[in-house]
Amino acid sequence: MENKVLLDSKHVHITIDRLCYQLIENHHHFDHSVIIGVQPRGIYLSSRIHKRLQEIIGKTDIKHGLLDITFYRDDFRRRDEPLVPSATHIDFVIEDKNVILIDDVLYTGRTIRAALDAILAFGRPRNVELLILIDRKFSRQLPIQADYVGASVDALTSQRVKVNWQETDGKDEVILYTPIKAL
Repeated sequence: MENKVLLDSKHVHITIDRLCYQLIENHHHFDHSVIIGVQPRGIYLSSRIHKRLQEIIGKTDIKHGLLDITFYRDDFRRRDEPLVPSATHIDFVIEDKNVILIDDVLYTGRTIRAALDAILAFGRPRNVELLILIDRKFSRQLPIQADYVGASVDALTSQRVKVNWQETDGKDEVILYTPIKAL
């Protein structure tokens, strides 16, 4: 099976704009809301959302952080190679705040479960909402659902979703592909 482009660069930007306007509708000026991107790949989407929100509403003090979940994962001790954690950067209080957790792809729900555990190390939020770019809606292992979804995809278990970002991959696009298995 060949690669299928789910979102090209133009549609990634349109989708990010739509997600921003949905956030504005629910959070208005973000006085009691914070944005947290999940490491490693959710940080690109959260940075884009944060930047675009500031442009749209003309406010430069929207709180934005980055969350590493490495040691909160349920599989971190099961790997042959040692894990290298990413940086966590949350320089604000999340106690009694509306947390908007952002990741690129929602697949089994295990990454988000780990992120929820990790957030509690920083306080008890008023509530947590989940924003994702791509929802692989029929692959859940945990009862986790996004509040804001860029696009949904029906994918076989053998297929993968790859989100390419300009910052790391040279262009913005979302691809559905089937990995080639070694013989």
